[in-house]
Amino acid sequence: MSGTTGDAGLDERILLALQAAAEKKALDLVVLDLRPVASFTDFFVITSGTNRRQVQAISDGVVEQLKKNGTRAARVEGYQTAEWILVDYGDFILHVFDEKARRFYDL
Repeated sequence: MSGTTGDAGLDERILLALQAAAEKKALDLVVLDLRPVASFTDFFVITSGTNRRQVQAISDGVVEQLKKNGTRAARVEGYQTAEWILVDYGDFILHVFDEKARRFYDL
């Protein structure tokens, strides 16, 4: 699945997402390249926070930064419970876990 902005645009958006998450003190940032094994997205960006408020702040920070750059999320799920927030950008998906959920899924 290729983004409408091309690989360079995708790389830039992932870097923006990583920077925005890091600014909110996101833990253990990981980017997984799924292109060889999946057709529904190209990359997973995975991170975690220590509590509900931080998990939401990480998600909010990424969404706001990418929105400023002209990229809107197709869907956000799990925001209210903030155990695992999924932000779908089509060619990459942001997963923000609380520490307990991330340990459970071993990511």
